[in-house]
Amino acid sequence: MREITLLDGSIGQELVLRSKKKPTPLWSTEVLLENPKLVHEIHSEYFRAGATIATTNTYPVLRDRLEKVGLTHKLEALWKSAIKSALESRDAHGKGRVAGSVGPLVGSYRPESCPSPEVAEASYAEIIDALAPSVDLMLLETMSSVSQAEGALRASIKSGLPVWLAMTVDDFNGKVLRSGEDLNDLRPLLESLTPDALLINCSRPEAVTQAVETIKSFGFPFGAYANGFDKISREFVETNPTVDKLEQRNDLDEKKYADFAMSWIENGASIVGGCCEIGPSYIHELYRKISASGFEIV
Repeated sequence: MREITLLDGSIGQELVLRSKKKPTPLWSTEVLLENPKLVHEIHSEYFRAGATIATTNTYPVLRDRLEKVGLTHKLEALWKSAIKSALESRDAHGKGRVAGSVGPLVGSYRPESCPSPEVAEASYAEIIDALAPSVDLMLLETMSSVSQAEGALRASIKSGLPVWLAMTVDDFNGKVLRSGEDLNDLRPLLESLTPDALLINCSRPEAVTQAVETIKSFGFPFGAYANGFDKISREFVETNPTVDKLEQRNDLDEKKYADFAMSWIENGASIVGGCCEIGPSYIHELYRKISASGFEIV
């Protein structure tokens, strides 16, 4: 029986929905300070939905991001709060793993603003060193270019933990990264630094489907978790507004998303889940479909 790992779904977007507060550029970070119980509840709901991985709410908790809002003195407390929420939810559930989430420096979908791999490695090392003693694996999320991925990989492979690298592709051409580089340009980096899995994330599921067609030949365990946005517009990237400015699709219900994810599995993916706007009900429908198809969820 083939084994499938079922990731959780959106953390940040769920926090926005449930906190009922106007989102800010660091919305999910503020919740760690103001309402850590809410983070715990979301992790627990994903486990109940069938997920086998809890992803720490640390995607934006990076020194360079917090410097902009004067919160660098809170870094350690934020990391500890995020880890505690994920671990306690997992322990209460009685099984599962915890993935340490590391997002891109500077901001999402902005590869041109990322420092060189040599500089980025040192920046990423700080959060990876904080997460590694407590998590089961490192999840490098929403990397938009080969260079961006290299900096994160350099730091994470030193942790000694399994490293899963998640790349984000163009919303309307899943054969290229958001940087414009061809997906095949990743091959030399993957062969050099050898992550334990390669994933595609935070892009439209149609584009993810295209990307899966390419990466399935790379020779690595692979997977995917798409978002539910209409698109990530250039205007959004350039103005760097809050997430409420991104438009949610109205044609992507739980069943349709699960159909996309099942097509990735049929193409050889062994890791699936959801990204922004893909909540617990989506993960539960995916759990139901995977189980009904005879796969073992691990």
